[in-house]
Amino acid sequence: MADSNLPYLENLMKEKRFFSPSKEFRQTAWIKNEEEYQALYQRSLSDPDSFWLEQADALTWAKKPSVAGKHTWDSEQRLIQHTWFEDGNLNVSVNCLDRHLTSSTSDKIAILWQGESDEEVRKITYRELHREVCQFASVLQRKGIQKGDRVCLYLPMIPELAIAMLACARIGAIHSVVFGGFSAEALIHRINDASCKCVVTSNVSLRGGKEIFLKNTIDKALELCPTVEHVIVVKRNHTPCFMKEKRDYWYHEEMASASSDCPPVILKAEDPLFILYTSGSTGKPKGVVHTQAGYLLYAALTHRYVFNIHEEDVYWCTADIGWVTGHSYVIYGPLANGSTSLMFEGMPTYPDAGRYWQVIDKHKVTVFYTSPTAIRTLICLGQEFPQKYDLTSLRLLGTVGEPINPESWMWFYENIGNKRCPIEDTWWQTETGGIMIAPFPACFGLKPGSAGRPFFGIEPVVLRSDGTPCHLHEGGSLCIKKPWPGIMRTTWGDHQRFVSSYFTTFKNLYFTGDGCHIDSDGDYWLLGRLDDVVNISGHRIGTAEVESALTSFPSVAEAAVVPFPHSIKGQGLEAFVTLVDGISPTAALKQFLCEHVKQVIGAIAVPERIQFAKTLPKTRSGKIMRRILRKIAENDLENFGDLSTLSDPQVISELLKARGDLAHVG
Repeated sequence: MADSNLPYLENLMKEKRFFSPSKEFRQTAWIKNEEEYQALYQRSLSDPDSFWLEQADALTWAKKPSVAGKHTWDSEQRLIQHTWFEDGNLNVSVNCLDRHLTSSTSDKIAILWQGESDEEVRKITYRELHREVCQFASVLQRKGIQKGDRVCLYLPMIPELAIAMLACARIGAIHSVVFGGFSAEALIHRINDASCKCVVTSNVSLRGGKEIFLKNTIDKALELCPTVEHVIVVKRNHTPCFMKEKRDYWYHEEMASASSDCPPVILKAEDPLFILYTSGSTGKPKGVVHTQAGYLLYAALTHRYVFNIHEEDVYWCTADIGWVTGHSYVIYGPLANGSTSLMFEGMPTYPDAGRYWQVIDKHKVTVFYTSPTAIRTLICLGQEFPQKYDLTSLRLLGTVGEPINPESWMWFYENIGNKRCPIEDTWWQTETGGIMIAPFPACFGLKPGSAGRPFFGIEPVVLRSDGTPCHLHEGGSLCIKKPWPGIMRTTWGDHQRFVSSYFTTFKNLYFTGDGCHIDSDGDYWLLGRLDDVVNISGHRIGTAEVESALTSFPSVAEAAVVPFPHSIKGQGLEAFVTLVDGISPTAALKQFLCEHVKQVIGAIAVPERIQFAKTLPKTRSGKIMRRILRKIAENDLENFGDLSTLSDPQVISELLKARGDLAHVG
């Protein structure tokens, strides 16, 4: 049996393609060269207090702070606490709305909403958004919602979700957004854990031409949620829904009589802004808490510098607001910067696989930020779709959610960016509040698959299992040395869970749970979750590298690799593979794939088993749920864990049904 405590993670993939920044991009970049980046970055580490107080001038304060960060990091005593700008006061909605009203930005489009139907478009200016936010804040106050109360938002991707978030921020209520596809069971835990007093939902949501009955789901959940006093319902269409007297109220009726005069509640910098629940493989979802000033500043700065945002940009982040990416880079970051943020209700494959590209063409999007999963899905459905549309408005692309494999990066670069748009392959987490590592295309060349360099104030370290630093090109655990303004402050109602989850694996370091290596240029390469590391005959291998090798084969659209117990090697590899549309699964193709992995990485990484699958189990945000595949590979079919975030439960049944076709190929 192989040793499970090997000190480092082997780095087997070698990617040598390199793309230098264009002169045109450098001319418009906020940070134009490596010298400018290094000067800012080194100052952010050597003198963080003055650096962050200076950056804090980007916000509008009711009372400016005199201190930056204060931190207690003592993991041995389990004392972990950090504050930012704690003597400062402000209001987040003022920073996203009011301060733009005294300039030409007031009549600029704040939210450009594209509904699922192509005919449904709303263009909401900053002035109009301010008015509607104030009205809904008045509605909430009329229902008894006060500073510190929790409000659950269970809505589709419609402007009313943004309005409700900002209305909560205006009066100091704490919002908890729950993705509009979650079940009643998932809602019950999230509502009860936060003791929400009010829920905002809609009669239905529209997805892929179908109605999803959100109000029905809320009604079922509220049978077991005693703290909820009021439900406010947005009428998305004319489909009727049950309305309980003296509990349920129509949004449009409440807004019709609401005052647009709602002065902002001034809040302390460290007052909570929102709770966002994340799911783990075991246990109940934990409520990540982000506070007012540090989070907003970090979201705004990363949005501005990473995406090189300018006044004329039409910026589109495809994430659902139910996820942290939607919080930081659809709402708070863009609106704090006075940007036009495109909000999309639909999905990338409806009515066909050209929908994203059609929206970019229609609205002349300049910055496009999406997930590797969406890219791989669209690759699978054919090259012809992007060719139908004019994508010349684009000047910058971005990815988020998981490491992007080099071949998907190249497809995105060549077919969507026409070899002229840099790609921001960003690494960050719900817990970090904003982007932590990203390329700076005007300063450094781009490498397909690399996450690039740390953002200001972020000091990463890559460690072996014994806590010693890894050498260059040696994979290990990615940790962060010092706090940054966007870091989560706690897990709601359970601070010790926060401490034990993030600060006990390595002493006085934030443990990300991700594998990483640094190359000789100083670029960071993410290797996937350390939960996905396998130990084969004494070699610790990240499954992300094997997946990348598989997806570099032309017939493969997507792959997920997981371990299973092996009597000789300790662990073996099983690959679940989705093929490009039109390619038939055959035994010969399995052999070709194994030979390809052998050539790209080496014999040690060749899968013992390959199962072809029409689709893979994914969360509703598009991430592959590898822990489900691992349970299938281990034939442990009774302990799948929390499935509340699984997009399509039927996928599990289809995978199990197809197990008879499985063949050993190694």
